[in-house]
Amino acid sequence: SALPYLQMFTELVTFAMKTHADSLKLQVDGCSLLLELLSQALEQDVVMALDETVTSSLLDTARKHCENEELLSLVCTLLMMISANEVAAGNLRKAGVIPDLLSILRNFLHNEKICLSCCGVLWSVAVSENNADQALLKSAVPVTSAVLQEHIRNGTVAESACSALWALSLQGCLTEREYEPTTVLLLDALRMNPERPVLVKNTCLALASLLRLSEVSALKFLTDSNGSGINLIKDAYCLHFDDPEVVESICMLINEMAQYDDVVLDLLSQKMEELLSEIKTRFLSR
Repeated sequence: SALPYLQMFTELVTFAMKTHADSLKLQVDGCSLLLELLSQALEQDVVMALDETVTSSLLDTARKHCENEELLSLVCTLLMMISANEVAAGNLRKAGVIPDLLSILRNFLHNEKICLSCCGVLWSVAVSENNADQALLKSAVPVTSAVLQEHIRNGTVAESACSALWALSLQGCLTEREYEPTTVLLLDALRMNPERPVLVKNTCLALASLLRLSEVSALKFLTDSNGSGINLIKDAYCLHFDDPEVVESICMLINEMAQYDDVVLDLLSQKMEELLSEIKTRFLSR
């Protein structure tokens, strides 16, 4: 197995980075090496159990060299790869990663790679169980929304930001005044990236979460100045009717819409029962 070899080199690189924390060049070289090692592990389907030493070392690097965009891009990519593991996501949370992520995002909002990675880490941290960082996660909502606003035409970054917003909405992190603008922003993301199944799925789930909480969101969904959300989900279904996960997310969204009398009238006038009937027939036959 390549695992002992990969872990040994990871520990050596981390040790060198900690020993020479002031050297920017060594930090960049060290992060590049770690990225290569982790990529090799993923290619070989090897799960590397990175301990807290690695995560804390990366955070120390980000804090010490917080103005170097190249280094932060490498660090954030590494953090995203590491956070895909639930235990590692927990370690990052304990190490205080959320304020670091938000600070990096505010300072480097223009950087697509950094935004993609930071939203990926936020998603992993927010969906982990027993989340005790409610106040910190609430402060992540406006920053994540700013990322989506800035990169809404970049499908990859928008997808990552929509996923993070869904996780934050599930944790109850949005305030009442954020419901309406977030609904509009998610509708825009759906409108501009209809071909991306993961974005469509997570955006529908985020919208469902908002509509569950707020009739204001439900009415905004119907009356958005750029067009009704009902037409958007009809179009999304036409594009992804063979993807069970996307279709399930659309059904969950429709289900949340149906709890409001005013919205039901719109659903009926838009002949949504025909769409639901088609979904039922298609998926019952499988």
